[in-house]
Amino acid sequence: MEPSRRIVYNTIAQYIKAIINIVLALYSTRLVLEALQVSDYGIYSLVGGVVSMLGFITNALIITTQRYISFYCGKGNLEELKQVFTNSYFLHWIISIILCIILLSLTKWLTYDILNIPLDRKETAAEVYVLVVVMLFLTILSSPFKALFIAHENIIYISIVETIDAIVKFLLALSLIYVQSDKLLTYTIMTTGIILLNLFAFAIYALFRFKECSISIHFQHINKTSLRQLIGFAGWTTYGMGAIAGRNQGTAIALNHFMGTAINASYGIAFQIYGAIAFVVTSVINAMNPQIMKAEGKGDREGMLKLACMESKYSTLLLAIATIPIIIEMPSILEMWLNHNVPPYTSTFCRFILIGFLFDQVTLGLHSANQAIGNIRNYSIIIYTPKLLFVLLVWLLLSKGFTVIHIMIAYIAVELTVALIRIPYLSHIANLNGQKYISEVIIPLIPACLILIFTGTICNHIIRMPFSFIFSIPITIISGIAVSWFISLNKEERNFIIHFIRRK
Repeated sequence: MEPSRRIVYNTIAQYIKAIINIVLALYSTRLVLEALQVSDYGIYSLVGGVVSMLGFITNALIITTQRYISFYCGKGNLEELKQVFTNSYFLHWIISIILCIILLSLTKWLTYDILNIPLDRKETAAEVYVLVVVMLFLTILSSPFKALFIAHENIIYISIVETIDAIVKFLLALSLIYVQSDKLLTYTIMTTGIILLNLFAFAIYALFRFKECSISIHFQHINKTSLRQLIGFAGWTTYGMGAIAGRNQGTAIALNHFMGTAINASYGIAFQIYGAIAFVVTSVINAMNPQIMKAEGKGDREGMLKLACMESKYSTLLLAIATIPIIIEMPSILEMWLNHNVPPYTSTFCRFILIGFLFDQVTLGLHSANQAIGNIRNYSIIIYTPKLLFVLLVWLLLSKGFTVIHIMIAYIAVELTVALIRIPYLSHIANLNGQKYISEVIIPLIPACLILIFTGTICNHIIRMPFSFIFSIPITIISGIAVSWFISLNKEERNFIIHFIRRK
């Protein structure tokens, strides 16, 4: 299949999955919040977050494995592919075992001494913590198999598995109302079981589908040079993703310290929405990243940068169309979604986190380009250190009596600054034409964003009725799609889409 057609197929598969998962995940969150109540939901968000923030390690390992497999796919060398997977699989086992030993040794200290949890729920919180560590272990072990599917651009299978995952979690949320035992503990146990099923789904099919895949580790196949490359790339990728996780969870702990567990429920809900909408972006990134890596593997730097620019533009347009109407209508959506049981500051967190996500997306394709090049150390230090240092700013602002609004304004300021830094950095290391990037990627995005904001605001003020967002959001989305088609997309891009539709 042609690369362009494969990108379209994979994007469609991911986009359908995204829509289903967003609907199910958001409604599941409402059901879980109602079943657990604000305090227990806050405990789950806080205790689970302390461990799940280490999920960045999983993502870093997926990105590392996928990068090298895609790179050597571009070179067409099967033996190197086998070596990369074997060494990656070995590395996953070592990291997962070490992490679990460290985390489990901290159980009592964290849940009883550090986290601000009601005394009568500390024992349950400790049990939840142990189960979340098990979730992390299973997720890390599934990483090399999932990376294989991404690298080989078999996105449809990933979409199927993740859609089934969302359906099962939705059924779990529905069943919580009938649970007579401790709902928080039951929910955590069942979620762990779902993650175990995901591991089996990816591992079993990968063994039959890909020649380089094997679950047996022979030490004669462990290559020091390959391991050193994987560890170096994964290490700096881990630093970058760890900085984001540290910022998110560090902020949660700071909010908990100064404002209690109720604020963690608001913060946790905001990141539930963020995670659901992130599927929209994943639909483009997962479809295009393997092509970016393969182009660099073939030595086609110009083609690689062109794909990176396309990724930034398309993913930002999709995200803007999906999120700007939701940002405008957020209070009403939360009222209906959570059945008028909206924790304080939830709308504020949701809006600012999505705005920051949108700013970051404008240059995210350049992040993929840097991964393809493999020059990751300096990039990680420059781009991710400011995000990690944001936690210190949060503690300072809260200790001085500043409000949540001030914290979130600082949050989006950091996100925008870091996003723009990518342009001169890639211009320096990859000869990216910065002016061309601004004129062909950023400027065409502005009309679509402005019309989305204008139309959404007008609809919000004019349509006065219960659940008015049911009408205003579709109107806003249609206006955004129209402006994107006629202004944001150039003639070549429109012709490609028309040609694809006619051919099908």
